[in-house]
Amino acid sequence: MNDSEPDSTTDPAPFGLQPGHRLVLASASASRRAVLERAGLACAVVRPAVDEEALKESLRAEKIPPGEAAIALAEMKALRISERDPAALVIGGDQLLVCEGAWFDKPGDRAGAERSLRALNGRAHELFTALVMLRGGERIWQHLSVSRLAMRALSPAAIASYLDQAGEAIYACVGAYQVEGLGPRLFDAIEGDAFSIQGLPLMPLLGFLRQHGALRP
Repeated sequence: MNDSEPDSTTDPAPFGLQPGHRLVLASASASRRAVLERAGLACAVVRPAVDEEALKESLRAEKIPPGEAAIALAEMKALRISERDPAALVIGGDQLLVCEGAWFDKPGDRAGAERSLRALNGRAHELFTALVMLRGGERIWQHLSVSRLAMRALSPAAIASYLDQAGEAIYACVGAYQVEGLGPRLFDAIEGDAFSIQGLPLMPLLGFLRQHGALRP
């Protein structure tokens, strides 16, 4: 790991990790990082060199259930980093959105975001959010949450207006929405933990870190 990573042993904050524990997020997700930082958990962020789409396609071809697939993807991301930094607590995360049996990917651009919203329009879908913790290349904890969201019927004009206002950040979000932004305006009902929908089930993670002796009181 490089010298720019946070050193938890010199962190003067009353909340955060206990001395001797270091957290690494194996993800490029700005949303996951923001959830951790708002909770006072400083972490290094390392994007794993994993062909996520190829792995997802392989799991889909093998007819792996979406919850199991999300766990597997999260672990594969964390494993690459944990092998290189065995002393760290490495978090891997993944989300799979499933609507009527179809798996959705991150849209990538405005055209992809519009396709996602048209496909989800007026339908309910499930969002599987997986979190895996590794240390020394071994899985020591995992969590899977399932959220259910019902998108209201949207006109083409409403979709276009939302895309104009939401900004390019949604292109990196499966489903092309953020519940911490304008996303709730798209839905009739949302059932699930807001942190999980953002990509990181915070309360279960804090519970594990506390039990593991890694979290300050």
